[in-house]
This record gives sequence, structure tokens and C-alpha cells, in this order.
Amino acid sequence: MSYSRAVLRLCQAGAGCGLATALTLHMGGERERKQWLPSQFAVFAKSTDFSEVNNLSMGMGIKWDSNWDHREPASTVKPLKENATDEEKAAHEEKITANTPKANRIIVMVRHGQYNLDGTQDTDRFLTDLGKKQAEGTGQRLALLYSKYLQKLDEDGNEVKNKNIKLVKSTMTRATETANIILSQLPAIENSSCDLLREGAPCVPDPPIESWSPEPADFYQEGARIEAAFRKYFHRAEPTQESTSVDILVCHGNVIRYCACRALQCDPRAWLRMAVHNGSISVFIIKPSGRVSLLELGGAGHFHPDMLTFN
Repeated sequence: MSYSRAVLRLCQAGAGCGLATALTLHMGGERERKQWLPSQFAVFAKSTDFSEVNNLSMGMGIKWDSNWDHREPASTVKPLKENATDEEKAAHEEKITANTPKANRIIVMVRHGQYNLDGTQDTDRFLTDLGKKQAEGTGQRLALLYSKYLQKLDEDGNEVKNKNIKLVKSTMTRATETANIILSQLPAIENSSCDLLREGAPCVPDPPIESWSPEPADFYQEGARIEAAFRKYFHRAEPTQESTSVDILVCHGNVIRYCACRALQCDPRAWLRMAVHNGSISVFIIKPSGRVSLLELGGAGHFHPDMLTFN
């Protein structure tokens, strides 16, 4: 790094103080500069908060909460007393080990296909012909993506008894129809319905949108339900789970976007800043450590462009 660049960095870090020091060095000799700069850069590196880049805070400025699902192994075991014996400490470590997850969980969130907007009741908001085609295509895509979890026989030709894949569908008509079409494209797997996954208003979005303004009571009631859905389905694996599992959740756009924000520990109010196509796929991986990775959000590359819709 050249002398001029070094002085610039220090001026940025220390403003007036840095400028005064730079002027002093400028008047000094080359020897003084070479002796002073390395030590000051060491101080600069230790004191600088690198959570800020270009003077912009990253996200909300909140550090990752590793115990976001309250399943951090140490938090599931009764704390040791201050005067614990060596035997008690050893037993405590064994309990932590026994409560430590070993497997990944894959959460696949699928948005329902295009539906009839003219319906006033949920039963009238059934899938359009295009929506049915979208659901069929998504089912085929899931069958390819997760084929190894759908196999009936293992490498030795034995029947696979412990299938770590299941599907849960929202009880709203358009999501149930979508899920049933998807299931027709897959080998028989465990499936169930859940009211928590129904569409709703998660929380007041920021920025707001004038064309969509539910009542405060809607946010209060539906937001609590959607948060409950997140807490039910998003968590690290049970300690007894030995291999990767796949949970397919067929639900709705608002639910998916809210869960994406919550899973990544972003501001939940940002959920309306993103969009997911009808029949699209969003994939999350929850690791034993509690780290969450978003592999895909609203993936619809398996559709022809003519089949891309938001409703």
C-alpha cells in the first residue's frame, strides 16, 4: 500500500486526528513514516468494526442468534452448579452430546399454482388449468431433485423403511389442490394438512403498499398463526435423527416470504420486498449447528416462460 493510500485510510478512521497526524508525517522524513505506519495499521485493524462496510450497517446490525430455535444443545440441559464435581461435569457433557443434532433438515416451500381470483369464498378459489399444469410441473421437478429420498429400495435391494421425506399442505383449496397434484407425481410418501400454513397477513410490511392494507386485527391474529407455523417447521433436527430429512410445505406466497426473513434472521417486515411465482420452489437447509442456508427462493426455472405467473 502506498503512503498516500495509507494516510487516506487513517484519515477516514480518525477524521481530524488522522489528518493532523498525516500532516505531521508529511513534514517528517521517510524513516519516521516507515517506523510509524505499521504500528498504526495494527491499532487500526484491531479497533475497526468491520461489521460496517462503506459506512453502511449490514442488515439490522444484529448478530446471528445461534439459539434461535431454542435447541442449542447446551440450552436443553440443566446448567451445572458452581461447585460441580468432576463426575457431574462428565455427566453434563454426556447429556449435551446426547442432545446434539447430527443431521441436516431440508425445508422445501412450494407456492400453490395459479387460481381463480373471481372466487369470493375459499372453495371458489380453485386452480385454473394453468395452475394445474404448474403443480404438475413442480411435482415432476421435486421428483427429480429429491429422487434419492424417494427410493423404495436401498443399494442392496432392501426396502427402505425409514423415509425421511414428507409433505404438509395448507388447508386452503388452492394449496390442497396443488399438493395433491404434486403427490400424484411422487411415490407414496407421508402427507398431512395444517391450518397454520394458510395464507394471511404476517406483519405490517416496510415499506407499506397502498393497494394492500389489512386491518390491524388481521396482522395481530394471522401474524401470530404464521409465526407459529415458522416455529413448528423451522428448527434443527432431533438428536435421534441419523440422516438428512426433507419436509415439503405446500402453502402461500406471504407465508413463504415471511419464513424466508425469519429463517435468515432478517427484519420480518421486509417480506413484501420479494416475490415468488406460482408453483415456485424455495429451499432451506437447517444444519445441526443451527446455521440456516437459503439455496433457492421462488425457483421457477422448470417452467416455460409462458407459464410464469404471480397469480
